[in-house]
Amino acid sequence: METLLAIIVGVLFGAGVYLMLRRTPVKLVIGLALLSNAVNLLIFTAAGLTRARPPLVPVDALRPEGVTADPLPQALILTAIVISFGLLAFTLVLFRRAYEVLGTRDIDEMQGGGP
Repeated sequence: METLLAIIVGVLFGAGVYLMLRRTPVKLVIGLALLSNAVNLLIFTAAGLTRARPPLVPVDALRPEGVTADPLPQALILTAIVISFGLLAFTLVLFRRAYEVLGTRDIDEMQGGGP
């Protein structure tokens, strides 16, 4: 299972980088989304795939009993999802404003400056 997820992470990284190298903002945003999903899946896979109980500590114990899931990768992925959503929203607003000011959607033409 981990080998399959490693292949999927590689494909997502490759597709994300390929789309980010294109000259249109839409492909860049889609590539950025694929890249952020690849990072989330990479963190999830690197933490190890175990089906265990949730990491809850009983009232009278000092630590969880038996095998439990590790909560740290889940917290990191949740944080990464929020950050990537904010980055995608900012990127969309930035490209929309650049289109309004410059009148073009081509990234190479945006580098030349405005009217």
